[in-house]
Amino acid sequence: MRIGELSRKTGVPVPTIKYYVREGLLRPGKLTSPNQASYGEAHERRLHLIRALLDVGGMKVAEIADVLNAMDDPARPLHKVLGAAASRLGPAYTEHDDTESSAAHAVVADLVSRRGWRTHETNPAAADLAKALAAMARLGHGAFVEVLDAYADAAEQVARADLTYVDRRVAV
Repeated sequence: MRIGELSRKTGVPVPTIKYYVREGLLRPGKLTSPNQASYGEAHERRLHLIRALLDVGGMKVAEIADVLNAMDDPARPLHKVLGAAASRLGPAYTEHDDTESSAAHAVVADLVSRRGWRTHETNPAAADLAKALAAMARLGHGAFVEVLDAYADAAEQVARADLTYVDRRVAV
């Protein structure tokens, strides 16, 4: 596909795609003529990852470059790649005031209510989930909310296991 189609499919403007190529975040397309290049599915996936690290992770371009370099190093163990990403994630995320954010906050409030979870309205976990859901919606994955209950079931199961373990350790 040409860069214009890549832009339409990912929602990333052409000048931004060119910037990512110049900065080494995205590999150049395969030249089809002196001033034309072809991009593939790998470019599309990489752009979605870059946008997620920017929008969800609140990472800076230089930090994303470090994470992508770690990912691209076949000799680097997976835990080192994950560590490179996790060490750069932080509270630098800027809250958007848009339709996706409003909808995501409503979805989270509904999830908490339906599950009977007791939480404070300023709970950072709920805010982080809303931010992630809003970013996913902006990236074209708004339907992810359909699987939230499956994730909630898993989280509750893990929490029960943790509490059982703690109860056993305290009793000893």
